[in-house]
Amino acid sequence: MLNLSSLLEHTAQEHPDRTALVFGDTRLTYAALRARSEAVADRLRRLGIGRGDKVALACPNVPDYPAAYFGILRLGAVVVPLNVLLRPQEVAYHLADSRAKAFLCFADTPGLPLAQVGRAGFDQAPECEHFLLLSGDGSDGPTPVTPVETVATAPEDTAVILYTSGTTGRPKGAELTHRNMVMNALIADRLFTRADDEVMLTALPLFHAFGQSAVMNMGLLRGATLVLQPRFDAGEALRLMRREGVTFFAGVPTMYWALLRELGGRTPPGRLRTAVSGGAALPVEVFKQFDEAFGVGVQEGYGLSETSPVACFNPPGLPPRPGSIGRPVWGVEMKLVDDSWRTVPGDGPGEIAIRGHNVMKGYYRRPHDTDAAIRDGWFRTGDIARRDEDGYYYVVDRVKDLIIRGGFNVYPREIEEVLITHPAVSMAAVVGVPHATHGEDVKAFVIPVDGTDLREDELIAWCRERMAAYKYPRSVEFRDSLPLTSTGKILKRELTAEAEGL
Repeated sequence: MLNLSSLLEHTAQEHPDRTALVFGDTRLTYAALRARSEAVADRLRRLGIGRGDKVALACPNVPDYPAAYFGILRLGAVVVPLNVLLRPQEVAYHLADSRAKAFLCFADTPGLPLAQVGRAGFDQAPECEHFLLLSGDGSDGPTPVTPVETVATAPEDTAVILYTSGTTGRPKGAELTHRNMVMNALIADRLFTRADDEVMLTALPLFHAFGQSAVMNMGLLRGATLVLQPRFDAGEALRLMRREGVTFFAGVPTMYWALLRELGGRTPPGRLRTAVSGGAALPVEVFKQFDEAFGVGVQEGYGLSETSPVACFNPPGLPPRPGSIGRPVWGVEMKLVDDSWRTVPGDGPGEIAIRGHNVMKGYYRRPHDTDAAIRDGWFRTGDIARRDEDGYYYVVDRVKDLIIRGGFNVYPREIEEVLITHPAVSMAAVVGVPHATHGEDVKAFVIPVDGTDLREDELIAWCRERMAAYKYPRSVEFRDSLPLTSTGKILKRELTAEAEGL
């Protein structure tokens, strides 16, 4: 039987007394986590939830999340993770679109009225039958007297429906099978050095593909201790790293930038062995600075919700190549294609297409969207990349972020990589803005280094010396911060809207 819930089951049998979760002063063993997941399963079973039923889950990184996640899977039901920052109407949309039969929602906490928002969304989704409030202490009652046996599932049964961010329309649910998810956890486990004393800082949201597969599922598979951080804060992250002896950290590029900014010139936590980046392209300058400050090279990879997510990574045992997302992982193929699905020869650039055990079943109840995204098993990612002679891929940019200025293609990431090498620039984001004669023009949003004095004309002149005439930014706006998604990605669509006055 291939079932995602077996990841927890196996480790709980092999290492029942090993610490699985740390949250504040709470420490749960694998046996305790398994018991709590069984209690959730029993509660859902009493409501008639069974194999194939959809159960939505809105919960931050607290012990309730893995307990509920694996409790749902234990019944052969399907987990529908929800972003904890959704508004009531968005919650209602996800419940209705996924045809969720039940909704497990975490209690309200200061600054996060999750239960209040969740209940309001549930009330707008009459098809969803049950609203269940999670206890908030990682427990959902005592272990049932009658054990809840794991329901048998087929490898191609849907295990999780992950919703895309909806940047190009309403969010779509990517159906990920038990095979997709189990294989992705196994692949992630192969990528990173194993250790019996592995302690993983779990700051990436568990409702997101990266945190779910490459941290939670992989960590529980290998019997690691997960230190839960409900919302990333660089200062708190460094404190947890020191207190708990964290050996493994996975994050998006803005998290690495924030850690460096917070660390300053102080001594870094001493036990960190593995650093993993994904979710967006890691600036080469941030890679270099982190390696210098922490003494750990960042292992960068690539994937999407639709690919479970891991598809490509810098191979273990070899020095990471700064700027590269690595090579396809075991059992996965990648190639570059043009707008007509034709394979792009040589180095590219072209759009990344992926085929393998990690590619989703399809978009839930959206056959036309599925057909547009997948052909002959190949999934089109929407990311432009080039490839070197050793088969390493380098993301150039998102297709939708491409700027066309006067007929020339301008890739924002290329401009950002140059900008961040300026000694007074801490972080940068580049977008296209409308232009009367050139179609689009290049605008940069810049966070300056604290205590520096940098003028717009100076930075533009500096860029002009280092970039082709059609590339350098024509305008620069200085900011104290940039808008971020709940997973720490820069929200370029908001910057574009601001620049256009929308």
